[in-house]
Amino acid sequence: MECTVLRKSSAGYRGKQGGYFFQGISAESCGSQRLCLHVVTVPPHTQGAPHVHAGHESGIYVVRGTHTIRYGHALEFSQVLRAGDMVYIPADVPHMPVTTEDEVVAIVARTDPHEQESVHLLDREPSGVELVLSDLTGAVRS
Repeated sequence: MECTVLRKSSAGYRGKQGGYFFQGISAESCGSQRLCLHVVTVPPHTQGAPHVHAGHESGIYVVRGTHTIRYGHALEFSQVLRAGDMVYIPADVPHMPVTTEDEVVAIVARTDPHEQESVHLLDREPSGVELVLSDLTGAVRS
């Protein structure tokens, strides 16, 4: 068994849930069996597609920028995430990022070693909640 070093290059891809992913540790890149670890960049003034990671937990560490994560069955909850924050997302919890004026860079870890296979887009917008991109007041339950 050998260790694999991946060096950042211009190679990467746009995730089906939004954002631009540097091709990191995954089954596809280095044969990982239980881990996916990526760096994602989310442009300012965007929102990702509501999605779940079917059967897999996720952890996010915000390296740079401030954004809101909406989550819950109807995306009815939100938290503001800033550089240095971490968030744990249980398996199958709907969520989506919403950015304001900041480009956001984050490290994303998932228990699914495949890059996009467990990502399932949801055909829904936040129920009864108007997204206010300038609302950075903290936790909100709508």
